[in-house]
Amino acid sequence: MTTRHHDLVVIGTGSGNSIVDDRFADLDVAIVEKGVFGGTCLNVGCIPTKMLVLPADRVVEAADSARLGVSFPPGQADWRAIRDRVFGRIDPIAAGGEEYRRGLANVTVYDREARFVGPMRLDTGTGVEITADRWVVAAGGRPRLLDVPGLDAVDPARGVHTSDTIMRVDELPLRTAVVGGGYVAAELSHVLQSLGSDVTWVHRGETLLGHLDREIARAFTDLARERFDLRLGSTVTAASYDGSVHRLAVKGPEGERTVEADAVLLAVGRVPNTDLLDVAAAGLATTDDGRLVVDSQQRTSVPDVWALGDISTDFPLKHVANHEARVVQHNLLHAMGREGEARESDHRFVPSAVFTHPQIASVGATEQELEDAGRAYRAKTQKFGDVAYGWALEDTTGLCKVLVDPESLQILGAHLMGPMSSVLVQTFIQAMSFGQRADDVARGQYWIHPALSEVVENALLGVL
Repeated sequence: MTTRHHDLVVIGTGSGNSIVDDRFADLDVAIVEKGVFGGTCLNVGCIPTKMLVLPADRVVEAADSARLGVSFPPGQADWRAIRDRVFGRIDPIAAGGEEYRRGLANVTVYDREARFVGPMRLDTGTGVEITADRWVVAAGGRPRLLDVPGLDAVDPARGVHTSDTIMRVDELPLRTAVVGGGYVAAELSHVLQSLGSDVTWVHRGETLLGHLDREIARAFTDLARERFDLRLGSTVTAASYDGSVHRLAVKGPEGERTVEADAVLLAVGRVPNTDLLDVAAAGLATTDDGRLVVDSQQRTSVPDVWALGDISTDFPLKHVANHEARVVQHNLLHAMGREGEARESDHRFVPSAVFTHPQIASVGATEQELEDAGRAYRAKTQKFGDVAYGWALEDTTGLCKVLVDPESLQILGAHLMGPMSSVLVQTFIQAMSFGQRADDVARGQYWIHPALSEVVENALLGVL
């Protein structure tokens, strides 16, 4: 085993890969990546799932178009063509990112699974241990598995999948059991069902997407119940596989039932990769759920070590990881005397979206959070179908909910379910970020008529 010292080590090539730019060209930099360059979002997360959601949306919209007086033949999805379109675009980006980094004279890439073996000393798995003056830990997370024999390991050959593997299968399963009730389960259940798989959806909670505002979560759950074989309040207690069919013992309100499927998708959450790195050996403190402890400047418990993204954040979202990467980049340069005062991450108004059908988006506090905090608020829920473009859509399910402080009229939270929610929510994000009052946003600008954005205008007017 040899030892090599670097000026800077970056572990993980998701948002961490964006840190090293021309301002670090005079440093000896190591980049550690055991998998594919680009991280979760590019390869197995945000981007491929959204590229799959688009054709899934088209199928659902075509089937629903009869309400508009238009009919189409039943949709036929060519799964391999869809899959190859997605990864034919993504894989070259990942490969190109790695090729670029390997081509830099000041960068060394270590491409094996690495572990800390002492205070800021990393065994790279290549026969080289490395040390450094400064470190960035951005090693992300991975899907959680079930503590059920047969479902406690990913096994694509047997049809046991997580989001890391299900999107690359050669053939879409005829029947898929989806276990979990969060955003991954919601998005991929929509994709699988729309493109031809018969989905049975198992979730231990009483509502899907339980982290959302309860009005939105309940409304989405009601819609999902109409579309899927939905088993709520249910847990998988055992699993067997006979070489072609999975049989899951599912305990629910009606006792134990058997769910049969050709494949199982485990979407029961994610865990940070701190255990794989053995961060304890480096003296890095972690939270009870395994995330690295960081302060507002993204500094860990060890001097000259920063962390960002899913391995440390409360918000496992790509836009949050990108924001934290910019903060870490600046603070690294600050620590080297190349930039001004250190910066802090701003997690006040973190938005999120679920690209299921219908689309869902959210920013700020939920109604139940305000109630639990004993904070006064006003609430207004505006139906998409009550504005002019909602009439054009013949929308019967869309909701736009806004929560405001009754005295200051500051927007406390906004929650939407319906077409283009991930776009419509941006008005609320901007207003909250810049301290705009609900009445100023509602009355201080033109709203294009009859655009769908009028649902936001009417929600704001209705809460005043």
